[in-house]
Amino acid sequence: MSPATVLAPLRRTVGRIDRQTPAHRDRAVDGLRALALLAVPTGHWMLGGFTLDADGALHNSSPLSSFGELAPASWLLQMLGVFFLVGGYASVLSHRRRSGSTGAWLKGRIVRLGRPVLGVTAVWGLAAPVLYAAGVPEATLRTGATLVVQPLWFVAVYVVVTALTPYCARAAQRLGGWAAAPMLVSVAVVDLLRYGPTAQSVPSWLPVLNVLPGWLFAYQLGVAWGERRIGRRGARLLLVGGVLLFAVLLAVFHYPASMVGVPGAARTNSHPPSLLVLALASAQSGAAILLRDRLARLLARPALWAPVVVVNLCAMTILCWHQTAMLAAAVPASFAGGVAGLTAAPDSPGWIAARMAWMPVFAALLVAIARYARRFEAPPAPGRPPSAARRTVAGLLAAGFGLFALGLA
Repeated sequence: MSPATVLAPLRRTVGRIDRQTPAHRDRAVDGLRALALLAVPTGHWMLGGFTLDADGALHNSSPLSSFGELAPASWLLQMLGVFFLVGGYASVLSHRRRSGSTGAWLKGRIVRLGRPVLGVTAVWGLAAPVLYAAGVPEATLRTGATLVVQPLWFVAVYVVVTALTPYCARAAQRLGGWAAAPMLVSVAVVDLLRYGPTAQSVPSWLPVLNVLPGWLFAYQLGVAWGERRIGRRGARLLLVGGVLLFAVLLAVFHYPASMVGVPGAARTNSHPPSLLVLALASAQSGAAILLRDRLARLLARPALWAPVVVVNLCAMTILCWHQTAMLAAAVPASFAGGVAGLTAAPDSPGWIAARMAWMPVFAALLVAIARYARRFEAPPAPGRPPSAARRTVAGLLAAGFGLFALGLA
């Protein structure tokens, strides 16, 4: 069989996807969303490792603990700023085109986000006791639960900022991109209090105040972009200002270089977001807006556009299940002891090379899982809503898993 014969069905699929794409579809924005989405599993898979204890149980670790010089990789892989930018852009356009009330619009978006989260937590709520009965150590299950829940915080924050869309739109209409400035100032003030001379007297809950403004910043920029209140001049200001602020925070104020948490580190930029996260989001947002037209031209090619469509259709599936894919390889391997790049400690250059070799395996496992998990993302068939009993059981399983992941059970 010739290569042309093998590739013919793929070419037909690519062509069909291109023909079925509405002319008004913003391919560049979808491309940015897909890029930000794929950065999530790539970052977690590359910068997250395991160690084995004396009982053979898995515990979270990170190569960043041993190789601080890898921190710049997290600047590229932490693309949540772009994700919230695109989210704000898409949400304000969707809200403007809604046919019903704002409440109905918001409910629809919450349901689309919540169904996949309920699915993954319910499945894990059912699988965890089965795995424990099969001999998987409880410590391994708690490590796995932490990893599964780790990306889901984003959904809760995203729901809150989505609910603020009408207010963000009004702010953008009045102030343009400057409507995001109060969020920047708010995070800067909290950072000054928690890292400045009075840090010892600051209450422990104060950093939590950065969660909403920290992620609303890029979302507000996206809303202003969707309202056509940020142009190329504003994008250049965001890019240059973000880069300069980022450099000053690193060189002068000694912020941690890693954009993700490092086990054992005294400070973290990500949970909750620090001013460094907003500086990066500003630079990324400016670059994204400036590159929009060039990206749109690239994605006019059917072969490049088709993967973007697939990623966007499976967005929540990728977010919810990519850690499960890694665990599907690591948990069985833990019974064999330290496996390079997987269950062995991430403390040598060899681990990095071995982890690169494992990346395609994780991706293949995610694709296999997505074939079944995708149903949680798809809306129920018309006339066949899930029964009340199924919803109740799923809710109970998800709640039980949540309690276990939080260490309350």
